[in-house]
Amino acid sequence: MLALCIQVKEILHQERSPYQDILVFESTNHGNVLVLDGIIQCTERDECAYQEVITHTPLNCHPNPKKVLVIGGGDGGVLREVVKHDVVEEVVLCEIDEAVIRVCQKYLPSMAVGFKHPKVRVHIGDGFKYMAENQATFDVIITDSSDAVGPAAVLYQVEYYQLLKASLAPQGIICNLVDSVWANEPLIRRVLTFLKDEYPSVGVATAYTPTYVTGQLSFIVASKQPNQNLAVPVRKWTQAQERRLCQYYGAEVHESSFIHPNFMRQLISECLSETSKVDHL
Repeated sequence: MLALCIQVKEILHQERSPYQDILVFESTNHGNVLVLDGIIQCTERDECAYQEVITHTPLNCHPNPKKVLVIGGGDGGVLREVVKHDVVEEVVLCEIDEAVIRVCQKYLPSMAVGFKHPKVRVHIGDGFKYMAENQATFDVIITDSSDAVGPAAVLYQVEYYQLLKASLAPQGIICNLVDSVWANEPLIRRVLTFLKDEYPSVGVATAYTPTYVTGQLSFIVASKQPNQNLAVPVRKWTQAQERRLCQYYGAEVHESSFIHPNFMRQLISECLSETSKVDHL
């Protein structure tokens, strides 16, 4: 068990929604902090690392991402990042808990600003059900979920990943949070082993977020394009654009996020080998 200590300056909001406990507090050093079911989701101080990597990595791996679907992401941070890409024409966000959106719009406005963009359409409801009932396809689907417990548990099941594939356009790409390799290696193994049979190109990117457990997060990126090197963006901003648009992400950070320590490289290699088998998700 690992613990992180953040000093609370003031409790700003607390409520129990139909799905989870929601807490927002002002901290002494990290700005406002969103906590769901007792687990820190983001802080104003370091949310940029998470939001930018989970968004710009898949979008810059796609040559023309016009339609984007975001599952979860009720804080609005991913929306904020998606609409920085001029090529995007439509973004649909599916958030099951309306209360998260409402609370973040009030207490985390720098993230929730994404909800105001004219390209954004919000659907309050289950993302799993949304994909099952809609025939629309998307160029990029980002799963910005909370941990694999509570209302987000279904987003880590085999059936969910099958729905993702069915909802992708021919050159489509997905990007999913899969926790920290230090904290949840079994989950990463299971998801990788399943996806290698569903997608011809699969990779793992990392971001360093100090206020998340272990300070590191892993994201699985998978493409329908055969032999795609996901570590190399197919679209790039200029350095001036990167400095203006991003605090954390850039083309070099994109490439370096796929460089891993030896034990993690071995884990990924084992999972993506032809002989690996998935037991269950």
